[in-house]
Amino acid sequence: MIIFQDRVSDDEILSDTFDIKPSANCPILWETDCRKYMKKVGEDFELAGANPSAEDAAEDDGGEGETVMVHDIEDQFRLVWLKTEEGLKPSKDAFKSHLKGYVKKILKKLEEAKAAEKHGDKVSDEDIAEFKAHAAAAVKKILGNYDNYDVLMGQSMDGDAMHVLIDFREDGVTPYATVWKHGLKETKV
Repeated sequence: MIIFQDRVSDDEILSDTFDIKPSANCPILWETDCRKYMKKVGEDFELAGANPSAEDAAEDDGGEGETVMVHDIEDQFRLVWLKTEEGLKPSKDAFKSHLKGYVKKILKKLEEAKAAEKHGDKVSDEDIAEFKAHAAAAVKKILGNYDNYDVLMGQSMDGDAMHVLIDFREDGVTPYATVWKHGLKETKV
């Protein structure tokens, strides 16, 4: 199996168990369909033989826990929803600023990987040329659809790293994730 890690944060973002395809008209963005399902969170449980003290135990402990809808990619890779203090995603201008910095970081990381000729992270001149040729179009495509995206980030919550964008297909039912192809490095496990 191949795990794709963020070049900036080393967070696991995706694996080859997902059906990954290049985005239409923008080969440096990858898309993969996701599934949504119900997941219990905050479940309270007690280990067999445990004896919680009376002062630590609340009256309603041991409840069922809350059930929430999650995307499989979000759950499997422990992605975190990016929200401001007001509970909203960042403004389009703030995200535009992030994208400009992110594109520069990825180009630098690609050039460093090429120069170092790391065994597990092979980057070619063609990879760098492809990224340079399509980065502006990718930023434009993302910003053009920004209002429709939910924005998630890796578990390290590194604001400079890749943000995973979730939208829905034309059917309005099927969620899909968009990631930067060159922002990922492969790790075989």
